[in-house]
Amino acid sequence: MNSELAVSTDLPIMEAFYTIQGEGAHSGKAAYFIRLGGCDVGCVWCDVKESWDASIHPFQSLDEIINGAEQNPGKMVVITGGEPLMYDMGPLTNGLKEKGYQTNIETSGAYEMSGEWDWVCFSPKKFKEPHPSIFPVADELKVIIFNKSDFKFAEKYADLVNDNCQLLLQPEWDKQDAMLPLIVDYVKENPKWKISLQTHKWMGVP
Repeated sequence: MNSELAVSTDLPIMEAFYTIQGEGAHSGKAAYFIRLGGCDVGCVWCDVKESWDASIHPFQSLDEIINGAEQNPGKMVVITGGEPLMYDMGPLTNGLKEKGYQTNIETSGAYEMSGEWDWVCFSPKKFKEPHPSIFPVADELKVIIFNKSDFKFAEKYADLVNDNCQLLLQPEWDKQDAMLPLIVDYVKENPKWKISLQTHKWMGVP
């Protein structure tokens, strides 16, 4: 790979691993996760704060990243972070699709949409406003419920996404005991929503 191409397409990789998708609409499916380094959203309850500083994670070429995915039998790749839309996702998603992979993204939507995606999980955060390009392409709106005010926050974005977008409420893990009963009651009163749980943490998988 020449140096000019490397500058534009190499990406900081915090970790990449094959596991079971534990949350959201694709929960329970085998998935190869690619976690990119770099995030400026600053969620106080983030459980991967070590992903925030891109400079501490090694950069890999597209060939290296895709080769990692090919070491596993599953054909669903989830790009997460950090905040993956800090980078142009077009080259990576194009390369994955050429190899026959389903491309999913988990994003706060804080940056303009890029890449070719089969599934867009949009999880907005109060700490940085989403870019409006996320609203028409979101397949799944997943809002983390950390306190009671987050229900109003969730409804704000439910009004902005497209009509086919799945709506999910997920309790923040450390406040699950307090928030889950509230979510259950809310979904019963507002059945357009569904509940998402972090089942991978219950199962003890990454």
